[in-house]
Amino acid sequence: MKIAALSLSLAALIAAAGLAGPAHAAGTTLSVGMASADAGSLDPHRATTTPDKGLLHWMFNGLVRIKPGQASPEFIEPDIAESWTSSDDGLTWTFKMREDVDCHGDYGNLDAADVVFSLKRSMNADTSSFAKDYGAVSSVEATGPYEVTITLSEPVPSLLGLLVPYHGGNIVCQDAVEALGDKFQSEPIGTGPFMFAEYQPQQYVKLVANPEYFRGEPAIKEIFYRYIPSDSSRDLAFQSGEIDMIYGKQDQTWVERIAQVPGTKVVVMKPGEMSVIHLNMTMPPLDDINVRKAIAHAIDRDAMVQFRGDEVTIAAISPVPEGYLGYTADVPTYEYSIDKAKELLAAAGHPDGITIKAIHTTLPGMLATMEAVQALLRAANINLEIETVEHATFHSQIRDDASQVVHYSAARFPVADVYLSQFFLSDSIVGTPTAVTNFSHCAVADDEILGARVEQDKEKQLALWAEAQRKIMAEVCAIPVYQNLQLWAWKDTLDLGVDVEGALNLSPPVTEAAHFSE
Repeated sequence: MKIAALSLSLAALIAAAGLAGPAHAAGTTLSVGMASADAGSLDPHRATTTPDKGLLHWMFNGLVRIKPGQASPEFIEPDIAESWTSSDDGLTWTFKMREDVDCHGDYGNLDAADVVFSLKRSMNADTSSFAKDYGAVSSVEATGPYEVTITLSEPVPSLLGLLVPYHGGNIVCQDAVEALGDKFQSEPIGTGPFMFAEYQPQQYVKLVANPEYFRGEPAIKEIFYRYIPSDSSRDLAFQSGEIDMIYGKQDQTWVERIAQVPGTKVVVMKPGEMSVIHLNMTMPPLDDINVRKAIAHAIDRDAMVQFRGDEVTIAAISPVPEGYLGYTADVPTYEYSIDKAKELLAAAGHPDGITIKAIHTTLPGMLATMEAVQALLRAANINLEIETVEHATFHSQIRDDASQVVHYSAARFPVADVYLSQFFLSDSIVGTPTAVTNFSHCAVADDEILGARVEQDKEKQLALWAEAQRKIMAEVCAIPVYQNLQLWAWKDTLDLGVDVEGALNLSPPVTEAAHFSE
């Protein structure tokens, strides 16, 4: 039940801030405040930002899914597929589908042909931001009206992680994609509990309940996913009852403050998005390892953790986030030392310091992190110039290899192979035909990353992942800073129907089970 009354002065403040939204039906409308100025792409195979992935999470299914409220691969369960088998060598996977899954609107029943179309679309760099993830897939075939067989050229560690409704694993409907064309990126059609209804640029996306959802019609009848980039404006809207669920400012003081709002549930969710400072090793002066080491020594991780709060932040040690399968802390580290940083700069021929440049998003949480790093570096005579751009432009420009320094904050399916392959494999270097997100141009651990993919002995596989992490840190391809856990709050009258410990898509699981209590 929403807070019923607002004072005239508070109502005026909200109107002045541009927060007043559409009228809501009490008990059946969920209003969500997201820290973004606008949508990027609502095509699930193109969406790369946290705000977009969170919204799409409520509209799409995968062949399998992680149990709602969890983020670990140990909780994988059926979704569109009701069962699956794999060959002894791990190269052939066959999925038997449910037959009662319908596409949103008038696009009909979802069958094996739709799944084949969807996965091939995910594998195509012209239609997917995640095509590189599927490089080991040799073929995807409909081996029955409701049966799909995937054949691999080599084993993929936790293939099922590529088939959850996350990134390329979101299943789309062929007729809808072909009928809508370019409009699909702003008018998505899925099979999930909620359907796209309306998009108002820089204001909101409206979803409505899918009455034909195969797990049952949702109790929530409409969702307004509102774009409110200002932390203070979102907080105001939440405290006034204008919104029911809020994406939090990424620091501990926010948790402590919002928890004091009557009738509020605050959740610190896994996985964390790891903030990493990627150093482009092809651009002077970053092509000198002494300069890269100097930067590493000038960043005080303990101070950065305290900056956000130790209850909501985990110090990052390795280029693979803590908690991922294959993570190791046994890597070269660079203790905080301004004197050491200055010595290394002098040894590199820069006794008076250096200037380096970064293109950076205007998203407040990420920008605050980069500004804190900027302040730390200044003490070591490292001048970090930051050029801020809108978030979608940021993603475009850093992928065009336009920035010396890239601060990237990301969570991925929690297996070391995914993070290492996307950020540190040479095939993933930005600006190349096979680019993903290797902003540093790192190429020192290819043998270990590729070797781990085909290694059938689990202990040897873990050893290869560990050695890759050691090589990356020795070369200082990038500087891990910390993991930001996901901070959300919602009215305690909103019952999501599950205990929430995490969500791979970084948004709370709003499913058919979610409802408001009286």
